Amino acid sequence: MTTASPHAHGVHFGRTDVQNVGMGVGIVLMVVGVLGFIPGITTQYSELRFLGPDSRAMFLGLFQVSMLLNIVQLAIGATGFTMARNQMGARNFLMGFGLLYIVLSVYALIVGAGSAANFLSFNATDSWTLLVVGVAMIGAGWLLSRHLADDAQTR
Repeated sequence: MTTASPHAHGVHFGRTDVQNVGMGVGIVLMVVGVLGFIPGITTQYSELRFLGPDSRAMFLGLFQVSMLLNIVQLAIGATGFTMARNQMGARNFLMGFGLLYIVLSVYALIVGAGSAANFLSFNATDSWTLLVVGVAMIGAGWLLSRHLADDAQTR
């Protein structure tokens, strides 16, 4: 059982800032993955396909989605939630999957929305959002874990 402890930035339940951010990102990604399967939140739901540029379903009317993309978001979110159980896991999740998001963003921008190579059904909004989220994840992972090496040496 973990108890709440006071912290300079609020109350944390036995977790560090990097763990809280990693867990939060994981939860958000899982929620996004689930919401991508809900008609109304995902418009043009009848156009949802398993993969590829032919999926015309739009999450929140902005982001083109496919079943595969929703499943990938769920899997990445669950991975992040699980990895955030410890500091290094949270750091590695944020930095590793942040890099993956940047790579996917660049790939999607290169192949284009209408290309058959666009297997996850990204549109331009998806691509730019992934780029921003990837940079933010890497930044958070780096900024919030800079002290980890120092903490390990003082123990």
